[in-house]
Amino acid sequence: MALSGLDIYKLLPKTNCKECGFPTCLAFAMQIAAKKVELSKCPYVSEEAKQALESASRPPIKLVTIGTGEAKLEIGNETVMFRHEQTFYHPAGIAVLVEDTEDASRIDERINKINKLHFERVGQQIGVNLIALRCSSGKKETFTELVKKIRLRSVTESLNLILMSEDAEIIKAAASLCKDRKPLLYAATKDNLDAMVAIAKENSLPLAIKAESLDELSELAQKAVSAGVEDLILDSGNKDISGKISDLTQIRRLALKKTYRPFGYPTIALSSAGETYQEITEAASYIAKYAGIVVIKGVEPWEVLPLLTLRQNIYTDPQKPLQVEPKIYEIGQVTDKSPVLVTTNFSLTYYTVEAEVEGSRVPCYIISSYAEGLSVLTAWAAEKFTAETITKSLNECGIKDKVSHKEIIIPGYVAVLSGKLEEESGWKVRVGPKEASGLPSFLKSLNK
Repeated sequence: MALSGLDIYKLLPKTNCKECGFPTCLAFAMQIAAKKVELSKCPYVSEEAKQALESASRPPIKLVTIGTGEAKLEIGNETVMFRHEQTFYHPAGIAVLVEDTEDASRIDERINKINKLHFERVGQQIGVNLIALRCSSGKKETFTELVKKIRLRSVTESLNLILMSEDAEIIKAAASLCKDRKPLLYAATKDNLDAMVAIAKENSLPLAIKAESLDELSELAQKAVSAGVEDLILDSGNKDISGKISDLTQIRRLALKKTYRPFGYPTIALSSAGETYQEITEAASYIAKYAGIVVIKGVEPWEVLPLLTLRQNIYTDPQKPLQVEPKIYEIGQVTDKSPVLVTTNFSLTYYTVEAEVEGSRVPCYIISSYAEGLSVLTAWAAEKFTAETITKSLNECGIKDKVSHKEIIIPGYVAVLSGKLEEESGWKVRVGPKEASGLPSFLKSLNK
């Protein structure tokens, strides 16, 4: 039975030392009860208390790390089913598949494309996390040659590895070549469990468990843990998209709602769709429901970017919009005669405007007015982007010292503000286009 916060508090040292990061032992106990923090953060807890609280303090879904260094991938340790309940903290890893049956030039081409699957979006760097190397040939020598090739490519050091084969001897040989990079071993099944567990345990590597039913998956996971391997990733086998989503949801629900320990691990899902558009849809579904790693075949930017964007949107705090610093941004070689645009400090809005201004090749100042991270229309409706707030930004940001004119361009959607803004600020107001895509032609027309 789960312990309450008060039950846990009774077993803590009650020193209120704050070394755990919380103001009191009671506050710490409440976080343990909510599965949001581990008992190990308390430096003074007794061994007796540790034994009594082991179950209560363990996260419902274990945090598993693949790789090393700054590029390592951490997945799991989520505590809620739905994003609106609490922020999701550990974004799903996206892996791109490379098979050893492809010819050398094709493999090199795929690797080069995979290494370029990194982008900047709304001020954040997003990209794929892993290369999944699959032994489709069934030959140890062929697969180890592929692993060596990846190992020697310094450009792939930022990507973590998945070694994919159900032949334990092949996995053992491959793991010996790259165990320092802490790859994920995929996969242990009912037929090879003991051998795969031994390899994972010997090399201290995470292990994927694969089964065709949830009952079998539960049984194999328990056996792996009993044998001493606890960094597990769960795969419920080859299913169509509806069956896979059902399994992923059941695993998550049983881990969180029922504290069912055999399912208290992250999951992995491999796309099986033949057509590209189907794979994107399938992979997107797995990211949303609730895969810790998704393996895809596509390597083109237009295939991968939608998945990266979806993941970025899911794994942000829904109660805290992404924001840029409210200030003046200089785009291009600005002068005292350059146009001045104003928008809100919502990241997506700002970076959309910035991209269009850069595309116009017209040097401009962009004032990011503080609006609590809301978009233009939302901020205007909430009275966060008004004549008064824009005037305050104009007065405080220092734009008056940078330009010799007093003309400002506002978004077309808030044209209604123009009259009052002129009265409040003393600046001439020009109404720009409603959509950012109209900025290039609008800005170029100013010079005619």
